[in-house]
Amino acid sequence: MSVEYIPRLKVKYDKEIVPYLSSQLGISNSMRIPKIVKVVLNIGIGAEAIQNARAIENATNDLTLIAGQHPVTTRARKSIAAFKVREGMPMGLTVTLRDRRMYEFFDRLVSSTLPRIRDFQGVSRDSFDGRGNYALGIREQVIFPEIDYNSIDRIRGLQVIVATTARTDHEGLRLLELLGVPFTRNNSDVNFGS
Repeated sequence: MSVEYIPRLKVKYDKEIVPYLSSQLGISNSMRIPKIVKVVLNIGIGAEAIQNARAIENATNDLTLIAGQHPVTTRARKSIAAFKVREGMPMGLTVTLRDRRMYEFFDRLVSSTLPRIRDFQGVSRDSFDGRGNYALGIREQVIFPEIDYNSIDRIRGLQVIVATTARTDHEGLRLLELLGVPFTRNNSDVNFGS
């Protein structure tokens, strides 16, 4: 008899966050409660792919280590002579995480990766898209514990997009706060004199 592994963050979501969001947001339908649907990671290579033939291969190795899943190469849709880009040329990498891998990555991101950033003050509250989805830019892939600093060829940034079922930015913000995302503090969050 085997027991199926359930990620720690998924258990926390089901047992603690769902009841709390239901009461706080006044949602009686359990299917309407916001949740994370997917996490998408993107690395743009751009001009580096033109100059360095191994750039895509090295970035693929880095993104595979970070995500735990092999990425898909994104290609140029049309030729742009000024940038020496031809249609079909590899320009970046993307990977979409869902279910168990999504929860595992998100847990590692908020609990061990973001705190490794030097002089970290929290992530911006202004990166929501109006529908509860959140985008986060990371300047260096070396903040991920899976990446060995001595084995990388170049510092690359990546974009992390968290897609949720929240209908508003407020619902998305509350969901991500409860899941452990360290947002910057607003002046209204500070309680003076108490």
